[in-house]
Amino acid sequence: MAAILLADDEVKLGGVLAEALTLAGHAVTRVTGGRAALVELAARPFDVVVTDLRMPEVDGLAVLAEARRLPAPPAVLVMTAFGSTESAVDAMKAGAADYLTKPFALDEFRMRVSRAADAQASAQREHRLLGELTPALVAHSAKMRAVLDAVQKVAPTDASVLLRGESGTGKSQLARWLHFKSRQTRGAFVEVHCAALSAGVLESELFGHARGAFTGATTAREGHLLAADGGTLFLDEIGEVPESVQVKLLRFLQQREVVPVGETRARTVNARVVSATNRDLAKAVKEGRFREDFFYRLDVFSITVPPLRERRDDVVPLAEAWLARRGLPADKLSAGARRALLAREWPGNVRELENALERAVILAGEGELTEAWFAEPSRSAARDDVGGLLGEGFNLDEFELRLLRAALERTGDNKAAAARLLGITRRRLYSRLETLSKSAPDEG
Repeated sequence: MAAILLADDEVKLGGVLAEALTLAGHAVTRVTGGRAALVELAARPFDVVVTDLRMPEVDGLAVLAEARRLPAPPAVLVMTAFGSTESAVDAMKAGAADYLTKPFALDEFRMRVSRAADAQASAQREHRLLGELTPALVAHSAKMRAVLDAVQKVAPTDASVLLRGESGTGKSQLARWLHFKSRQTRGAFVEVHCAALSAGVLESELFGHARGAFTGATTAREGHLLAADGGTLFLDEIGEVPESVQVKLLRFLQQREVVPVGETRARTVNARVVSATNRDLAKAVKEGRFREDFFYRLDVFSITVPPLRERRDDVVPLAEAWLARRGLPADKLSAGARRALLAREWPGNVRELENALERAVILAGEGELTEAWFAEPSRSAARDDVGGLLGEGFNLDEFELRLLRAALERTGDNKAAAARLLGITRRRLYSRLETLSKSAPDEG
């Protein structure tokens, strides 16, 4: 359903058009002139504006111009009388999405407006999702600009893409960006973490299963490949896929067919496959740990995402983008903090940078983020700390309990903040605190 503003000074025609759009499932605001249309545009957002070109006082071109000036401009369709082709051309040049020449059939009108609404919804979704993917799109460095250029080139094709790079470099976000730049954008983006699942579970998750296919399969299940039909299947950590599943995935890549576990009938699936790995798959092939034929099917188009230490021009812009997504100003980072960010090696890449920023924001509160929050951790000091704790005779449970309590003390007993500081869920924090506190010796 789209929110549509309909502006036409012909009262009878406006009523008929409004009713046709309402019956098509849209929410229609109807006005009888350009001036009233400007008032409505200022009052609330619309997905689509349908306006007559010739109206007294304020014409359709003025409505179009005002709509184009909005922060989130709607799609605009103009209606023009037969023989006013020049006016329609002027409107298209000014940014109109489409035009209709009166008289027109109602079916044609509904179809053209619905098509504009669908295109607008797709554009809004892509804009929103690309905004959420800011870390993958920060490309001040030459290496990252080359990565985005490669994605732009391969996105419109159907080629399988292999994203290489260290953990935490943003391969998952880059895969999403590739999807929303591709022809498969109307389909689903389905992400599968291959390393987290055993061979049997992974096969069932990917290909689905029939009811009764194995013990516990009480209902039929649609697999991720079928869910990705018309869209993109992202296989993260593809290097961890066992050979038995590699064989089935290879068949899919060759034939574009899926046979759920426990079934014999093949189903055709049109899903683009994007995979990612932090392993050297070519080396794994030579060592016999990864199928060569499967590797070459995955590696049709390869993109290597550089580690953060090789794209230092992106470090501060990445930090500023992270702050902006949380409504925080860029000047929250002091000059010293910026120098400290650039000085660190960031072995955990973008993920480590974001975790460091989140901890710093939690602990600094309303204050400025200074270099003290981003100093390079001392590995030797960390080893000495661990050694000292072990020397005191702590066992693992006591060590974990002290760590949890230290995080709570540091965050003012804010359990959500403490969980974020430790990189765990709040539920796990509660659970471990309860379990470890019961087994801890009485300190009183």
